[in-house]
Amino acid sequence: MTTTLLVGGQVYAPTEPFATAMLVAGDTVAWVGTDGAADVHRSAADHIVELNGALVTPAFVDAHVHTTSTGLTLLGLDLTATRSLAEALGLVEQHCRQARGGVVLGHGWDETRWPEHRPPTAAELDRASYGGVVYLSRIDVHACVVSSALLAAVPEARSAPGYDASGWLRQDAHHLVRTAAYEAVTAGQREEAIRATRARAASLGIGSFHENGGPGINGPDDFQAVLAQAVREPGPQVFGYWGELGGVDRARELGARGVAGDLFVDGAIGSRTALMHTVYADADSVGASYLSQSDITDHVVACSRAGVQAGFHVIGDAAMTAVVNGLRVAAHRVGPDVVRAGRHRLEHAEMLTSDQIAVLADLGVVASVQPLFDELWGGDHGMYAERLGVQRALTLNPLAQMAAAGVVLALGSDAPVTPLGPWAAIRAAAWHHVPESRLSVRAAFNAHTRGGWRAAGIDDAGVLTPGAAATFAVWSVEDMTVQTPDSRVAAWSTDPRAGVPELPALSPETPLPECLGTVVGGVTVFEQQGALS
Repeated sequence: MTTTLLVGGQVYAPTEPFATAMLVAGDTVAWVGTDGAADVHRSAADHIVELNGALVTPAFVDAHVHTTSTGLTLLGLDLTATRSLAEALGLVEQHCRQARGGVVLGHGWDETRWPEHRPPTAAELDRASYGGVVYLSRIDVHACVVSSALLAAVPEARSAPGYDASGWLRQDAHHLVRTAAYEAVTAGQREEAIRATRARAASLGIGSFHENGGPGINGPDDFQAVLAQAVREPGPQVFGYWGELGGVDRARELGARGVAGDLFVDGAIGSRTALMHTVYADADSVGASYLSQSDITDHVVACSRAGVQAGFHVIGDAAMTAVVNGLRVAAHRVGPDVVRAGRHRLEHAEMLTSDQIAVLADLGVVASVQPLFDELWGGDHGMYAERLGVQRALTLNPLAQMAAAGVVLALGSDAPVTPLGPWAAIRAAAWHHVPESRLSVRAAFNAHTRGGWRAAGIDDAGVLTPGAAATFAVWSVEDMTVQTPDSRVAAWSTDPRAGVPELPALSPETPLPECLGTVVGGVTVFEQQGALS
């Protein structure tokens, strides 16, 4: 067994707030303490790593990832940074030339950020692609635009809910063409995409993430490929969630940790498919409903009785009402303790009342949330305000209210909807557009480390303490402090008597920490500049 002693840094270990050194034995943290106390371990260590002031933290957990889609975006047509419809069409044309007649898959357009304020049409994609097959998912992945050639290949989409002759498809029509488009991805391309996602995650200090799969996303072959590569190749651990109604047996066959994740109760706000109690501010619609309250109840009951996690994708307030009522009925049917034991989870959970938050806390439901949603679309003038009006928009993503009520939060990206990037998510949580909804950096950090493990039903991970798994990241950090959601920087943060370990100072003006290395179970999966050599 190889032993490695890290010295001369700052180790984020709540039980040792002034730690500067850590001993790793094989795949386990063996000791944490100060440089002075580390001298007794030097002679026995096989390797000594000089940290030169770097910060060591537990590796992050991203609680919501779509691995293959993220990798395809990393390697292919990424429209998330486009500033106009014309720029997006130019990139489509460029990629279609490179594809030489092959299917072009793209992601990330957001018409609310473009001066044209509309998506491409099928006719425009036809011209840009020279008549090719093109599928472009909206940034929320709950709508798409497609070329005429792809529409022609899926004639059943024309009679499905959500079809529009312009080529902007939602609901069932979108699901049909997405399935057809992704059938063009070869096994080799899929492996490359999965590998790209895991490599990017490792380079950002992510030691594990939750794959959110399901029959309406990328299918069982893709889901199993993601899990298999994570077992076969070094890199971040992957916990799989399979979102299928009545899918307990199927999830077990596939090696899923739960019948949860993206089991859609509704859609997304940007695509106007999130289910609302009142109509959207910019459309005569209340969104889409994919599951009834009885469906939700039956699913929670079945999973609770089987001893596996249930979960749902839920965004709109009417969808949340259905979920909370379904949980209440399930608890009445099988008993609240049986429901609590399931540690069921909700993805996104953006619109909640205080009473609904109390129910989630009481029934032990985990909220898997994405703070970058607020950074991108929140506030008085963001997409949420455009779709819902300012009053409703400012109630979204009440992170502090959920945490204060005792709801376990697990932070994630929903990549490729927002990019992988834990520190960016923590900063977004600490600088929520609505001050009352902000988390402290410490609380957000815990939600992005321990919270992710707890969301997977594992309570003894995510902290650097003797006996814990040696899964950690090393960071170059410019400034350290203790931040709170009200004053931003606590008045007592520099007083050593507080005994509170510091974290990077995060503000919109400061650079995010740079990952120097990531270790998973004692194995280095990312390293730059010999940081761990």
